[in-house]
Amino acid sequence: MNTRLKILNDGLILAELRARPMFLQEISEAQKNDQDLQAKRKQCEDNTGSDFRIGSDGYLMFKNWICVPKNDELIQKILHEAHNGCLAVHPGSMKMYNDLKKMYWWSGMKRDISEFVSKCLVCQQVKAEHQVPSRLLQPIMVPEWKWDRITMDFISGLPLTPGKKNAIWVIVDRLTKSAHFIPVCTNYSLNKLAELYIREILRLHGIPLSIILDRDPRFTSRFWQRLQEALGSWERYLPLVEFAYNNSYQTSLKMAPYEALYGRKCRTPLYWTKLKENQIYGVDLIKETEEKVKVIRDCLKAALDRQKSYADLKRREIEFQVGDKVFLKVSPWKKVLRFGRKGKLSPRFIGPYEIIEKLDR
Repeated sequence: MNTRLKILNDGLILAELRARPMFLQEISEAQKNDQDLQAKRKQCEDNTGSDFRIGSDGYLMFKNWICVPKNDELIQKILHEAHNGCLAVHPGSMKMYNDLKKMYWWSGMKRDISEFVSKCLVCQQVKAEHQVPSRLLQPIMVPEWKWDRITMDFISGLPLTPGKKNAIWVIVDRLTKSAHFIPVCTNYSLNKLAELYIREILRLHGIPLSIILDRDPRFTSRFWQRLQEALGSWERYLPLVEFAYNNSYQTSLKMAPYEALYGRKCRTPLYWTKLKENQIYGVDLIKETEEKVKVIRDCLKAALDRQKSYADLKRREIEFQVGDKVFLKVSPWKKVLRFGRKGKLSPRFIGPYEIIEKLDR
């Protein structure tokens, strides 16, 4: 942080504070002490025609990435900020690699990130494995435009905050994957939720064409329980969690939601770039936006197709006819009495029930 003082004619003093990226300063100093990178810099000065070059700010670059010296302490500091920082919220190794590689490069970078994430105790404790269900996957359609089709969910079971909130309302755009995290109370009425939606979502994005909603209370995960225990009042940190989600790489988009929404990621201490205003207007701006949305839709379609092909390897299609009798599978709920028994002792299947009508999908 730099401070500039200016004394006016009438004796009034104006102070200006300018933020400076500390990571880039440390990398610049470390480059000077790295013999291999100094040799690469010498080659650039001699114009030997390599993939290395000297950037406008004097940093040694590999193509378009800043070269990070093989300094274990510096690399660990970068990895810690990208994984454990207040603007990161413990991303997985692939997401973390795709975020970091937009700006940084060092030899063995992907391996170092994978090892760092694999040793994270928090990730080992809270990130659960997911089982693939039976039956062939029926993917939902890819949206045509931003915030036309959304999903909603509620994360409940959180401690009561000073603002009398004990749940998070998560609303996600299915096209750009951008999200809003809204603190709510589980006893809010539908009228209260409708008013809140108008104030927080509709004023920004308009009325959606469709909403996918899952009100299953079992959605609450161990990760959120651990997070609120570590942070105390989770409501205070919710804007940082929302920013970290929207500003990090999404595999299905091959970019961050903020890139899909605004055309670029937002600046953070780790991703400090000089941003220029977009000089495209009118018809050209509309055309560029439409092309961007087409790229996003193609990425989502490819991700859905890939997900379906993987899932269907362990599924099988089942056809029933009118008059057939079938059992319905139900999931046991902890501490809930169902069909005369609690938890795992309750029946897994109920029935049989006769099929009286066959509906087209």
